[in-house]
Amino acid sequence: MNRSYSRLVPVTVIILALVVTGLILIRDKAVSTDVTARTTRVGLIITGKKDDANFCQLHYDSLMDVSDELNLDIICKEGIPEDETCETAVRELVEDYGCRIIVGASFGYTEYMTNMAKKYPDLYFIQPFGTEKLTNLTSCMGRMYQARYLSGIVAGMRTKSGKLGYVAAFPFPEVIRDLNAFTLGVRSVAPEAEVYVRYIGSWNDDEAAGKTTGELLELQPDIDVVSMHTNSLKPNEVAEEKGVWSVGYNKDNAGLFPKGYLTACEWQWDVYYRRVILSCLQGKFHGAVEWLDMESGVLGLSELTANCAPGTAEAVERAGKRFFNRSFDVFYGPVRDNEGVLRVPEDESMSDDDMLDHFDWYVEGVTVEN
Repeated sequence: MNRSYSRLVPVTVIILALVVTGLILIRDKAVSTDVTARTTRVGLIITGKKDDANFCQLHYDSLMDVSDELNLDIICKEGIPEDETCETAVRELVEDYGCRIIVGASFGYTEYMTNMAKKYPDLYFIQPFGTEKLTNLTSCMGRMYQARYLSGIVAGMRTKSGKLGYVAAFPFPEVIRDLNAFTLGVRSVAPEAEVYVRYIGSWNDDEAAGKTTGELLELQPDIDVVSMHTNSLKPNEVAEEKGVWSVGYNKDNAGLFPKGYLTACEWQWDVYYRRVILSCLQGKFHGAVEWLDMESGVLGLSELTANCAPGTAEAVERAGKRFFNRSFDVFYGPVRDNEGVLRVPEDESMSDDDMLDHFDWYVEGVTVEN
């Protein structure tokens, strides 16, 4: 009798737990339904066009993807410069359109988003790539350098010349961090490879991006793989025209470049927007500066194309597992710069602060082409 009772107790506890869990889930579903019963107007500010097939479209499409689910009305301000114009755009979205949530999708909007968050303390402000937080302002940066490292493996296994190109917007820490990670990924499978970088001086200028890519390929005619950190697709387009393999950024555009596209370092911003906007609607919003990693589901490597070298998928999978089991990160030492100086000693790792704000040097294997 006692033995039977002792066996029944856990079953009873489990049933009770399931009932309670079910009630909690029902309650949470009811809360979600209640907070989305009324339409919420969300204002999006972007530096380029919402149909650019790249960074700006990705943010617009991601918000549209969650708009039905969360009952959102998306109002988009396109082509807003990274200056005081941003504040004017915010003011119009709030006062003319009645937006309750403002999304400013650019690092360059940081000062202006912060100013306007203080001006409108009862509204919510969300800034991808921002660096500030307030009670009503949240920002995030992604550990895209992890995906960049994996894309470097893809590129390193594809190159035959050992010379790769990298076309980027500006030489500030985010860009340098990703370039360095790409190079370390390349050299993990092609130890003698060299990566040549040339800066555009713009995020969105297609003409400048195309010209810069062409110049880089003229300076280094043996380059056979090009990667990029810009909101323009011109580097992929020029590479396709010249028979050079390419790696994309922001959005998987393999369908546009069938001959030479390998993969892309891709953002899934709908995952982030769904979570943060729901917290606004539920009154659970907390201002923060988040570091999003691949486990968040917000960033990663897009599907590899048939243009990749044999064995690439297996090599990427092996490297990716090391990120997820915490046995490795990109900037674990020893890491030397391109002048031979030991920057990260063996068994040490760069701090988040150094990676975020103080990456002003290049790893071994990088050459900057002026």
